Amino acid sequence: MLPLRPTAKGVRAEDVKGILPLMILMVIIFLLLLFWENELNEEGEVLTMEQLHVDYPQSDIPVRYCNHMVLQRVIRGPDNTCKKEHVFIHERPRNINRVCTSSKKRICQNHSSILCFQSMTKFKMTVCQLIGGTRYPACRYQVSSMKGFIVVTCDDMGPVSLQKYVE
Repeated sequence: MLPLRPTAKGVRAEDVKGILPLMILMVIIFLLLLFWENELNEEGEVLTMEQLHVDYPQSDIPVRYCNHMVLQRVIRGPDNTCKKEHVFIHERPRNINRVCTSSKKRICQNHSSILCFQSMTKFKMTVCQLIGGTRYPACRYQVSSMKGFIVVTCDDMGPVSLQKYVE
């Protein structure tokens, strides 16, 4: 039989009672922050046209421009799918804003009652065409540099969305 050892003075239940409410509060705050972060990631923030499509001056990325920019700006379709095509416009934001005052107005194709505005001049742009991958971030794009007119929807603040480009 083993001899009995004297034990050191242990932690008593009365000592823990003062810490317990603080620990419960910390767990609740942690769970709330975790839930809030997941909600933000699922819904995502609404990006402006400038954040999505304007790269002026053009970023100095000699290799894999589209792949880099799509990852950097977190550009993806619904349910984290790869977008089939994405356009980056290499023009000053103030010049893009002027498109909303263009005399070239037309009804948007997808929205029967919304007006679209076409730029009066061609803008330098990079068109990224999906060549591989289906789920973000494993998207691979082919790069095409070109000049073209842009067609946008506008509100009182300026361009809202890029509808298409015309070569």
